[in-house]
Amino acid sequence: MKPVEAEVKVDLATNSGAGVSRRDFFAFTGPGLLVLFSTAPAEARQEPTRLPGRASGFPSDFTAYLHVGGDGRVTCFVGKIEMGQGAMTGLAEMIAEELDVAYDAVDMVCGDTDRCPWDMGTFGSLSTRMYGQLVRKAGAEARAVLLLMAAEDLKVPAERLKAQAGVVTDPVSGQKITYGQIVQDKHVERHIANVAVKTPAQMTQVGHSVVRKDAHEKVTGKAQYAGDVLLPGMLCARLLRPPAHGAKLKSVDVTASEKEGARVVRDGDMIAVLHERRDVADKALSLVKAEWDKPAADIDDVNIFDHLVKTGSHPSVVHASGDLLEGAKQAAHIIEETYLNSYVAHSAMETHSATANFENGKLTVWASTQTPFPLRGELAQALSLPQEKVRVIPPYLGGGFGGKSANQQAIEAARLSKLTLKPVQVVWSREEEFFFDTFRPAAVVKIRAGLNSAGKIVLWDFLTYGGGDREAKQFYDIPNQRTRSAGGWGGGPGGMHPLAVGAWRAPSVNTNTHARESHIDMLARYAGVDPVEFRLRHLSDKRMRGVLEAVAKRFGWNARHAPAGVGFGVACGTDVGGCAATMAEVAVDKSTGHIQVKRIAAAMDIGLIVDPDGALQQFEGGITMGLGYTLSEEVHFKGGDVLDRNFDTYELPRFSWLPKIETVLVDDRETPSQGCGEPPIITIGALIANAVFDATGVRLLQLPMTPTRVKAALSRA
Repeated sequence: MKPVEAEVKVDLATNSGAGVSRRDFFAFTGPGLLVLFSTAPAEARQEPTRLPGRASGFPSDFTAYLHVGGDGRVTCFVGKIEMGQGAMTGLAEMIAEELDVAYDAVDMVCGDTDRCPWDMGTFGSLSTRMYGQLVRKAGAEARAVLLLMAAEDLKVPAERLKAQAGVVTDPVSGQKITYGQIVQDKHVERHIANVAVKTPAQMTQVGHSVVRKDAHEKVTGKAQYAGDVLLPGMLCARLLRPPAHGAKLKSVDVTASEKEGARVVRDGDMIAVLHERRDVADKALSLVKAEWDKPAADIDDVNIFDHLVKTGSHPSVVHASGDLLEGAKQAAHIIEETYLNSYVAHSAMETHSATANFENGKLTVWASTQTPFPLRGELAQALSLPQEKVRVIPPYLGGGFGGKSANQQAIEAARLSKLTLKPVQVVWSREEEFFFDTFRPAAVVKIRAGLNSAGKIVLWDFLTYGGGDREAKQFYDIPNQRTRSAGGWGGGPGGMHPLAVGAWRAPSVNTNTHARESHIDMLARYAGVDPVEFRLRHLSDKRMRGVLEAVAKRFGWNARHAPAGVGFGVACGTDVGGCAATMAEVAVDKSTGHIQVKRIAAAMDIGLIVDPDGALQQFEGGITMGLGYTLSEEVHFKGGDVLDRNFDTYELPRFSWLPKIETVLVDDRETPSQGCGEPPIITIGALIANAVFDATGVRLLQLPMTPTRVKAALSRA
């Protein structure tokens, strides 16, 4: 990743057509110091080239605002959202550090398109590792400006002033002045260039655990989600859905629904029943009589893998080095294998929800979305409105994992509000959530690798179909290697994927790590070398070696075989700048095929750790979520019919599954903060597969490793 530099300005120029004017901004912040900051290089800002007439924020070339008020409170306006990952806490802690204010004095405003700057969305663990650098720059800039102003007020040299907890002190004269007093009744427009952020040694707040910004509201039940928004006269909408993707409506009769007292709206392909009470709307929907033409069901969850290979016949090279032919000549043994991953649903506890209100020509939407600014553009286009007439407010999200980058429910609520001229709420049922999900792609990975007579890997040929190429390039020391990827993420009829697909926590990386680390384990066994020692022999990367050695120490790995029926496993992975290594102990019941994960130890290097407690929450949550795609989660389908519509058939990890989890956060303060939300989950599939092989001698090649698949593999062995 390219280094991120920030241009920070205390500048209140007119907004030239953006969504929030200077006057409007101060209307909701009041007097004080306003810091606007942007990024370089341009790709760090994430905003595409501005189109003529496009409203992009305040103003379009800044990515966040920092305001210090006359009461001494600091407010940061960011385009990111909070969906349980702790972004608003980590960013606030970094602001407090650089600005030298108390953490409790920092307020966060997240994702409101009328109050915050344009942002592509909250995903890819960007909030801390990229956005955090910008926040730190802004805090340092604001602190420098405030010290200069304090020096003018106190009539002392700025260089001898000290700031702590929002108070500036002159150690010589003993004079003190607060940040609030400095900016009281002022609109401050000052700028100091090239202000350095603190070094790790100078930090006093970053690296210490704090109470999360959202903790009190969530613990007390006061937290508001999109489905909690209640407006006067609001209608609850339920929409007619097809039985399968691609089905065409032949006829519909809504007479019984209208007799139930529901209002029926038909607009093009949308048929909805609405009522002030959700239960009445539910009943009215059940009374709609509809006939459909369903398309042929040629592809299902069994033959999907053959389909992916067939349609991915022209792979592109992601990375290549050395000479594969030379590697094959040097190889004494060549081992080939194919690994399979099924479709996986996001299954967030909060289903897609939105409340829309079209009033006086302006649309306001409260939506569970990871992408409020792109959603604003989608809404403007769908309702033929200028973007400045559309406001998106994202309340807390009850989980996203990449799945709430799609915004169909918000478009539905907005269309219905404009048609009815009443506030409308759309909260998807669990069945709708599964049906319209953008699943983690099913994938096929083929690996051909060679060992020389000394047990060193001299050949590596990796080809992935359908899953994407993120972290497909491996990090071991192999002289002759090639990585290829076939097919993109296009979903829907006629595409590589028959179902809609999209980002799912660490997109592509779970699939690619499962295949790579399973195959590395296979090579180690074939070479007769302990799997940990084998990896270390092929690793020169300092950070990866560090986490592997750290977890081996914590786990107590000693290269011995586990007791009968019990297996030990190891797996390593990288994603979003973080390095992870995990070890596990599992027990396999050969009569039932049940896998019990008894213990997991994990080490992670994510650079400078902002909030250790928050990092551990992400760590343990990622491991737990990983058990789902590893042991049970897969989407069954036939053609466009999604067969899993609820948790009676789609099984999430249960509390009874949870192993003892031991975590190690490697202290790497000299490396900038990296992604934390995704590295913990990426190794779990390979980790458990390798431990199962150690316990049974059977290599499971398809995820999830359900009891049925385990028993079938054991019977074949």
